Amino acid sequence: MIRLTSTLATALAVAALLAAAPAPANDTVASMGAGGLVLEKTDGITMLSEDLYLSRDEVRVTYRFLNHTDEAIETIVAFPMPDIEPDWMGSVNGPTPDPMRTLPFITRIDGYSVPTQVEQKAMLDGVDVTRRLQRLGLPLIPYFDSLEGPVSELSEAQIAKLVADGLMESNVHDDGSRSSFGLWTLKTTHYWTQTFYPGEEVRIEHLYVPVVGGTTATGVSRPGDHWPEYDSKYCIDEPVRAAVARRQADGLQMRDSWLDYTLVTGANWSGPIGDFRLVVDKGSEDNVVSFCAEGVRRISPTQFEVRHANFTPTRDLNVLIVQGDRYE
Repeated sequence: MIRLTSTLATALAVAALLAAAPAPANDTVASMGAGGLVLEKTDGITMLSEDLYLSRDEVRVTYRFLNHTDEAIETIVAFPMPDIEPDWMGSVNGPTPDPMRTLPFITRIDGYSVPTQVEQKAMLDGVDVTRRLQRLGLPLIPYFDSLEGPVSELSEAQIAKLVADGLMESNVHDDGSRSSFGLWTLKTTHYWTQTFYPGEEVRIEHLYVPVVGGTTATGVSRPGDHWPEYDSKYCIDEPVRAAVARRQADGLQMRDSWLDYTLVTGANWSGPIGDFRLVVDKGSEDNVVSFCAEGVRRISPTQFEVRHANFTPTRDLNVLIVQGDRYE
C-alpha cells in the first residue's frame, strides 16, 4: 500500500508501507582546490539518464552522459558518499567498513572497470580535523565500534584533550571498560578524471555496499522528541505507524535503519536529468519503509519504482526502514 502525503516543499510525498533498502550518491563535476575537491556545475555535459537501485545489500547506479559541445571536455568526476555522522551505533549491516580500504566500490566506464581515488575529511563545526585524528592513530569513522580499539591505545591525557576540544565523548564504566565515539562528521568522495568527447554518449556505472545507520528499537511507534524530524525527513504518516504497530502486535521486534543517497548533485549537469528511474527493493515483507518521493508504484512483491522525465532533484533521498525481526 502506498499513501500520498504533502511534503514541506508542497510536493507530493510517498510513504511506502513495506520494505528495506539502502543508499548513497550522485555523480557531479569537480575541481581539485587547495582544500580538496570542489563540486562545480558544468554547462557542456548533459545527464541523459540515471537508473538507481537501492537495497540493503547494495547500491547500483547507471548514468548516460552526452557532451553536446564541439570540443572534448576533460574534467574530474566526483561521487560524494553520504556523510557518516556521529553516533554510538555502527553500521547495522555489520562491522563498519573503512571506505578507504574495505568498502567495495566498483566503477565502470562503458563496461570497463576503472580505478577511482578517494578523498576523506573529518569535519567538526566546519574545521578539518583529519590530520589531528590521523596523528593519534584514530580512524576517521566516528562510530564506537571503529574507535574502541584505537582509543584504548591513547593516554588518559590524550583522551581528556579530545573530549575537552569537543572531538569525542568517552565514558568509563564500572568494570573499567571504556566506550567512546567521535563527534566529527566523515565526508568521503570517490573521483577520477574523465574525458567526454563531443557528440558521444558515456555510460558510467557504480556498484557499492552501503553503510547503514540505525537503532536497536524503532521510534516510529512510540512518542518521542525525534518524531517531528522523522515526519519531515521520511514523510511518515499514520498508516506507516499503524503498519509498524501491527507487526509489533504480531510479535516482531522492530528496529530502525537509515539510508541516505546524495541526489542533489545530479543538478550540477547541464539541464535536468533526462530520464530518472529509482527502484527501492524492500527486502522482507516484515519490514516497513517510508521515504519522500513522487509517483511511486509497486513493480514486484519486493520493489517500488519512481520515474521522472526532465527531473531536477531538489532534495537528497532519505529512506527509513523499520526492520521486523522474528525470534523463536
